[in-house]
Parts: sequence; structure tokens; C-alpha cells
Amino acid sequence: MAAYYAKRAATYEEIYQRPERQDELLTLQVRVQELMEGHDVLELACGTGFWTEQIAASANSVLATDINPEMIALAKSKNLPADTVSFALQDINDFQPERQFTACFLGFWWSHVGRQDQVKFIAKLREKLGKDILLVMIDNSYVEEVSTPIARTDAEGNTYQFRTLPNGERYEIMKNFPTDSGLRKKLSPITRELRILRLEYYWLLSCRIK
Repeated sequence: MAAYYAKRAATYEEIYQRPERQDELLTLQVRVQELMEGHDVLELACGTGFWTEQIAASANSVLATDINPEMIALAKSKNLPADTVSFALQDINDFQPERQFTACFLGFWWSHVGRQDQVKFIAKLREKLGKDILLVMIDNSYVEEVSTPIARTDAEGNTYQFRTLPNGERYEIMKNFPTDSGLRKKLSPITRELRILRLEYYWLLSCRIK
């Protein structure tokens, strides 16, 4: 998956240029700025920095991290305010925070976490960031005849898509599309103040980790 996103880095933001999604993206941008206002934010898997820019508009500080130097380079090229935003090359599964944060942001990553590993993932966040941390996640909704078709489902219920790069390389990527009830069932026992905004193409979840 890391190799796929590294090779897709230069064209990744094309997904944010689709006309039919502009209204929803604006809604999400406004909501993210509201949620992150005044927070010291750890952004995991920041990608090209599209959401880093939105977070930085209202946050006290942002540490944006990603495993791919290609993504970090693109994020840095946005020339975000240096007094607010810093970057670090880190593996999301092995990060070691060196300072305290009050919020964590995950953009389009939850869908890549195996269903069998999701509770452990949240437990790791609690261990490293502390309880009561604000967690905000954005991800894709599955839209028939628009989304890339589901290629297969494994024994744990994880779904996979085939993605093809412009050069013809093909990758199989885990991409889960949880329902609101599925998110609540998984996260309610380990979080509080859980709220979900469900749109046609995206969903946004905010909560505090118990």
C-alpha cells in the first residue's frame, strides 16, 4: 500500500477536483476547521497536505506525518505557516510522539485498517496520546456505479479494490466502507461523544478516546 501511494503522490489530489464532490468537500473543510480550532493536532498519514492546510487554518499547531517522503515533499510545497505546521516522516503503525497533543486527525486511513485490527489501533492511539484525545476521521462512502468496484471480501469481512496507476501498474488495496451502525458498534465501547456526519461521497466521525 505504501508503494502504491508513493507512486500515486503526484496525481493524488485529482480526487479533490471532481465537480460533483465540491459541495461536500467544502462542508468537510468547514467542519474540520471547527473541530480543530485551538488544538495541538497530530495528523497521521497526511498525504499531500490537503487536509493539513484545513487543520492549520484554525489549530494551534499541527504535526503532519506520513510514511512516504514523496507525500511529505508535496505537503511541504504548500508553504503552510512554519509557526503552526511541522512535518515528520513516520510510519503510522510505529510512531512515537515527542510532545503532547490534544487532537488526532486521520484522513482516508480508517478504511485501510483491517476490521480485526481496528480496536487495537484505537488502543495504540490511547496508549501513545492519552485518554480523552479528540479523534477526527474522514473517509469515503461507497457509491454504486461511481466508486471503484469491490474485487473481493476476505474472511474478516475486509473489502479490496484493484487500483491501476497511469503507467499501468495494478495494485490490490484494502478499502473498507463501514456503515454508521458498524462504526458505532466498533467504536462506542472505546470512545465517547461519538458523532458521525454521513454525506453521499464521504463521512466524518469525531469522538474522544476513553
